[in-house]
Amino acid sequence: MAGPIKDCVISDSSSNELMLAKHVSYISAYSKKKDDYEYCMTEYLRMSGVYWGLTVMDLMHSLDQMDKDEVLKFVKDCQQECGGISASIGHDPHLLYTLSAIQILTIYDATDTINVNKVVLFISALQQPDGSFCGDKWGEVDTRFSFCAIACLALLKRLDAVNIDKATQFVLSCMNFDGGFGCRPGSETHSGQIYCCVGFLALVGGLHHINADMLGWWLCERQLPSGGLNGRPEKLPDVCYSWWVLASLKIIGKLHWIDKDKLVRFILATQDEETGGFADRPGDMVDPFHTLFGICGLSLLGNKDIKPVNPVFCMPEHIIRRTGIEMDLF
Repeated sequence: MAGPIKDCVISDSSSNELMLAKHVSYISAYSKKKDDYEYCMTEYLRMSGVYWGLTVMDLMHSLDQMDKDEVLKFVKDCQQECGGISASIGHDPHLLYTLSAIQILTIYDATDTINVNKVVLFISALQQPDGSFCGDKWGEVDTRFSFCAIACLALLKRLDAVNIDKATQFVLSCMNFDGGFGCRPGSETHSGQIYCCVGFLALVGGLHHINADMLGWWLCERQLPSGGLNGRPEKLPDVCYSWWVLASLKIIGKLHWIDKDKLVRFILATQDEETGGFADRPGDMVDPFHTLFGICGLSLLGNKDIKPVNPVFCMPEHIIRRTGIEMDLF
């Protein structure tokens, strides 16, 4: 006999208004608190943190509050001799942080800050004979890294540097019977991996390989009675899946299958009405990661106070249009 559905309760007193000014203040202040315990303890993902902050500030019409010169110097200082970019100065380079860095530089239209040719060589060297990509020299393979590699190269206009056909074959080998994708062949379907694989296929013209109805149904089943979305069955809802699930649905043309009003209510209930910022669930601590994805989710759901977000790159749509990148969307 099945147990109760794992979900959270939204209080009747939860806010139903987007407190945009407080979120701007929260991100702006967070970027300046370099002596705080939380800031110091997240050094291992600093580059992604900078990307989260810049992107959400741009989406909230407030990019000018960030220190452009400081950001560009940080990115430049994190490029290693091999060409890859690390999470912070002195750390090992990785595809995850290389993508964050390229996204940052694209937002500022400043890719000439780094040695682009070395970045391309770093990425191409990580492709394996079966078409997959390792995240770094230590050899972990994951479809997240396939997306990171192709997204980086697309932003740099260098998709010619890797074997796209083999890369596509590997991603398709990770497709499951339910229409979703896992991190490797045979791995469990997960919303985050679906986003990576669907985004990858959108960039290489491969969305025709997807059964959009089957995949869309699996993704829509992630919505719980609270309105929130989870990453896989039997898990609690989390604001970050307002991005992973919704972006995937947007790419395959099934965004209208979600109960938008209930999801908006869930996202708004995760705001901290005093400090600003979004948490994973109502009542939890806020952070920049969930703040970005809460705002992105609201953008995909049509909030006019937020700039449109591109569903493949998780960047402001106007930035992607400026690059001229073409992608395959349903």
